[in-house]
Amino acid sequence: MTESRMHIIETYFECCGFDHTFLQGGTSVYLWNLSRAFAARGHRVSLVTPAHGRLDDLRRRYQVEDLDYADEYELPLALDPDVWHGFPAEEHLRLRTTAHRIRLDGVDLYFLSNEQLDRLPDTFYPPYSTKGRDLVFFKPLVFQVDSVRFLRHWFGEEKALVHAHEPYYHYLLPPALRDDPLKLVVSTVQSNMPIAKKVYAPEVRGLLRLLGAEHHLPPEDPAAGPELEAVRQYQQLTHLHYEYPPDHVAPYRLVLENADLIDFLSPGQLDFYASFRDTPFEALFAHLPIARTVRENAHKMFVGGCAISDEWLARDPQEVDGARVLGDLGLDPALPTFFHNARYALNHKGQLELMRAVDRVLGEGLAANFVVRCISGAPLDDPYFREVAERHRGRLHLESERVDERRVFEYAAAADFCLFPSKFEMDTFLIAQGEAMVCGAVPVATAQEGMAHFLHARPEPESTGFAVNRSFTEDDPLLTDALVARIREAVTLWSADPARHRELSARAATVARQFTWEHCADLHLAAFGRLWRGEPAVLPAERALRHGWFDLLKDEEITTRAALSHGDLAAYERRAPLDESAARRFFRTAWERADFATCEQVVDRFPAAATAAETRNLRERCSAAPDGTLVYRLPHAQRVETVTPAVRGTATRALPEVRALRRTAPGEFAGPPPEPGARLLLTLASGRVTWDEVRHG
Repeated sequence: MTESRMHIIETYFECCGFDHTFLQGGTSVYLWNLSRAFAARGHRVSLVTPAHGRLDDLRRRYQVEDLDYADEYELPLALDPDVWHGFPAEEHLRLRTTAHRIRLDGVDLYFLSNEQLDRLPDTFYPPYSTKGRDLVFFKPLVFQVDSVRFLRHWFGEEKALVHAHEPYYHYLLPPALRDDPLKLVVSTVQSNMPIAKKVYAPEVRGLLRLLGAEHHLPPEDPAAGPELEAVRQYQQLTHLHYEYPPDHVAPYRLVLENADLIDFLSPGQLDFYASFRDTPFEALFAHLPIARTVRENAHKMFVGGCAISDEWLARDPQEVDGARVLGDLGLDPALPTFFHNARYALNHKGQLELMRAVDRVLGEGLAANFVVRCISGAPLDDPYFREVAERHRGRLHLESERVDERRVFEYAAAADFCLFPSKFEMDTFLIAQGEAMVCGAVPVATAQEGMAHFLHARPEPESTGFAVNRSFTEDDPLLTDALVARIREAVTLWSADPARHRELSARAATVARQFTWEHCADLHLAAFGRLWRGEPAVLPAERALRHGWFDLLKDEEITTRAALSHGDLAAYERRAPLDESAARRFFRTAWERADFATCEQVVDRFPAAATAAETRNLRERCSAAPDGTLVYRLPHAQRVETVTPAVRGTATRALPEVRALRRTAPGEFAGPPPEPGARLLLTLASGRVTWDEVRHG
């Protein structure tokens, strides 16, 4: 069915993907490709972004039309006194905003310009160091207000779908436009910022008051209690959650409650951001108000997808002389080659563990090449990286400069495998992995949910490559060990079973080539069309089952399999009697997940569901040796750590003490007696990370 013509307004802080000299990040490329795809389908597409002080540059290359728009107003900024030392409680910025238009490839690009939006013409984004020091830090916030005022004035009487990107950069738009029946708002979650990230509530309240939407500001979250203190403090080490003072509000909550739809780049990203299952944050997330808001608005969520550029897909890897490419880098074309390509981000991209693994396998004599690009635009400042590159000259090529995309394509085409050990679930689609797979590079990558669409973690017959478990630990030895094992396995496959390697290579390329902007436009327009026609969004039962939201389902929609996987006995009994046989399945499933609360429930109700040995293992997994040493036994644990909370005092972000227990035998760990309030952090062989109490027998 062909959708009626819609007016789609794309808006983001940086929408300059039409010109590589303006480009700062991947979201800009995403927006431009998607906008062109919408326009090619016959929809009217507008794009609203700051001019970033680059109007003169634009005039030299494009026909820029100065619009009859001049908006003069005073913007109030309430400043957090705990951050903005020496500043008044409130600043008032007098602004005069003008608008300018370029028409390109069927898209109308609108650039907003004023004294604040024109600052930082080279970098666009304020560096974090400006927080508390320079009001340029609020440049993205100024754009939010300006974009709402421009949308209301320039498109005020038109029905339009406003497609905004990255909640932290547009959280004022959904509440500000909520009461306008002509404006539909779709929010795309571009990155996995901490879901409960917060900003100063008086600041938000003042700006929403200016925009006439203060009534849509949610109440402050209730003060957190002392329970789970070790779990709470530990999150700062996972990059998943931070603590804030009580006078703060979560931008994502504003978006969830006020947007019409919430868009994600991949199915795995949506799943991860809805529950954080199997991560060290899962237990705490379930206790936060934002978790309830996610459930209440889960019906709004859909996957609009992401894609690989048409230019990359159009190139033919077979035309690349791989031997020449590797030879020019000083590598041996006769050896299997591994390729990594990402911005320089030690923890996000798992690059420290990657280099440790490369150093180890090459030091042990593995015959392979590695082309590692850690893009920073400048020589890498890490002495270890330089040492490894020097130590393995002729086997490892390390580079950090930005190069022409054609050269990157040649690297990928010359590679047999690609390495992407990303961490902390920060990647939501990972275009670079897809690009390498397009060229037939077999992936060796983290089994992150946001990357699951590349199928490297799938079992046969769908698998495209090799997976390593997720990591939520900085400088993680488990990830390094897993990479070493997978690299060796890959080299063995390449040399001993070349036909199998060719099969995986072809499958990887086929999977990656499915991610086109045409497909991405199809997914978006299907959701946009339903919203445009006024069809209510509905929560798919399958999604509720995946996340264990059984209270949102009718009895007949619940499956016993889902109830079993979540350890929810009550949900199971809404569909079937819980007999001893079912109870035994519950016990075994819960034991594998280290869900000991469910195990205890089962044993209490059905003592015979577990053997005497299983019950003893459950009750005595944590014990004290005669000398007071803590002993922990769990056969499928790979790592056990004690996490001891720091005394908070006045610090909001106190860091806990984390100490790994010593492995004394398979599945057995020992360490010094824990301090009061300590919890145990378990990393299982499956990759699941979860918590346990310190109990002695």
